[in-house]
Amino acid sequence: MDKVSLTVPSNPLVGTWSMLDWYNVDTDGQKHYPLGRNATGYISYSSDGFVFVHLMAADRQLYVENDPFGGAATEDSMAMKSQITYAGPYAYTKDQVTHHVTHASCPNWVGTDQIRDITFDGDRLILSAGDATFQGKSVTAYVIWERAVQPASPDKPI
Repeated sequence: MDKVSLTVPSNPLVGTWSMLDWYNVDTDGQKHYPLGRNATGYISYSSDGFVFVHLMAADRQLYVENDPFGGAATEDSMAMKSQITYAGPYAYTKDQVTHHVTHASCPNWVGTDQIRDITFDGDRLILSAGDATFQGKSVTAYVIWERAVQPASPDKPI
């Protein structure tokens, strides 16, 4: 991976993006929302060549106890299936980005390359992946992003 090319200002991916929409289109042309229509998430591309992704369903079920390792099996299952996270180095070209996954909520993704086609539509970033498998179906996944903006807080100046 050529780290020099990742630090130049010409890499339009660098920064943090907020998810606007994620849907999958199956081979019959049907649109599906794996985490629901109100899912949220971030993807962050660092200038030193790493990507961090977290997507989650809105209104996730809370654990009975406030302990991330104390959930019952059903709570753990619901928590796992209501979010996706992964991270690792990335390689950017004009039309594609390859996420070299080193950490992931889905253990099968560790050690894989997640290849995304890139489209810019105004100030929006669209990442798509053809021939993906989600919920037992072969789909093309589309995730639409906009640049993240930190909300103003009366307690914390920006």
